[in-house]
Parts: sequence; structure tokens; C-alpha cells
Amino acid sequence: MLKKVAILVDGDFFIRRHKSYFKKFRKSNHYKPSPEELAKALHNHCLKHIDKNKEELYRIFFYDCKPLNNKAHNPKSNECIDFATTEIYKERIELHKCLISKPCLALRLGYLDEKSATWVIKNKKKHKKLLSGKITIEDLSDNDYMYYAKQKGVDMKIGIDIATLALKKLVQKIVLISGDSDFVPASKLARTEGIIFTLDPMGNPIKENLEEHIDYLKTTLPCFKK
Repeated sequence: MLKKVAILVDGDFFIRRHKSYFKKFRKSNHYKPSPEELAKALHNHCLKHIDKNKEELYRIFFYDCKPLNNKAHNPKSNECIDFATTEIYKERIELHKCLISKPCLALRLGYLDEKSATWVIKNKKKHKKLLSGKITIEDLSDNDYMYYAKQKGVDMKIGIDIATLALKKLVQKIVLISGDSDFVPASKLARTEGIIFTLDPMGNPIKENLEEHIDYLKTTLPCFKK
């Protein structure tokens, strides 16, 4: 009998890491996959974790948030930005539609905390220069700012799903695609219940406390041994 495998994907982490990796891999800053291409890349990335001779896919769980659709004023120019009309909003909504159409894939949505949302400086180096006084606010442009809102509910949904899969014996193996260490209690529970737990951080370094509570560390990105 084939072992059932559940694959849980931290959506925002996957999207950022996938784009960053393939820009470097292809040596091109112009890599910009369409929502359809990104959905296909995700599906293929996940399926590579399945040993077809011994395993079968139970389901892919993709965790994300609906993009913000409110308005805010850019701190530099004071221009009013309607996020519902931006490419980022349209692409994320289209990506969710593409993912829903994939077989054995469940979309799990949290939300972005609009109340605590704020403008931040995109480039960390520029931020450090600003704090050290090497540059001033006047040296920044509209494009240097990004509207950031914290995810809510995503980590909780991942933890609950891991616990449910393990306690109900729905699968024999769980693959988590993430770089977060917040899932240690859930991974410990899964292993206690006899589940093989694989972490795919997509080449991202992970904290020691997370590596202690997994069985395998592996990514299906090209040019990685783990």
C-alpha cells in the first residue's frame, strides 16, 4: 500500500523564495512568472517530494492571505494608493484562482492585519543608512517604500492542520515548505504520532531548534543536495 503524503506550503514564503532563487539561478532580475506559471511551479515543486513507487499525494495545503484592498497615502509624495487596483493585488487574486483549479490542492486563507499596517523602507541597506545618518528622508523616493501588514491566522491554521493530519492518521508523511521555526510544537506532535516529517526551507538557513524536530531536511529546487 502506498504511503499518503500531505504537503503544507507557507504561501508567502514560497512566493518570495521562489522568485528570489530563480532570479539568481537564471542570472536575471527580469524573472516575473505569471500567476498561472507560479501555480504550475508550486505544483511541480510539491510533486517532486513524492516517491511515486512508494507514496501518493493526499493533498497540498497552500496557506496565504487575501491582499489588502484598502487605500493609503505614500509617506513621500502623499499620493493616494488604491491597493485594489495594483498589479500585486490582481496577481495574488489570480494566483489563488489558479491554485483552486489544481487537483488535490486546498487553499487556506488567513488575513492581513490592516489595523497595524504601516509603510516601511524596502531596502534594508538604505534603512540602515537612514538610521546611521548617511542618508536622509529626502534621499528616498516613492518606490523606496512598501506598505506592510502582518499575516494573521496562517501559522495557527498550519499548526492545526498538522495536528489533525497526525492525530487522525490521515497520512504517513508530512512535508512542510517553510523557513519558520514557529511550527516546532506541531512537528514534535506529528513525529510522536509516528509521522515522517520533512522540512523544505527552499535553501534558506533554518534555526537549530527546528532541525532538531524534523526527520529530513530537503528541497526540490535545482542545484541543492538537501
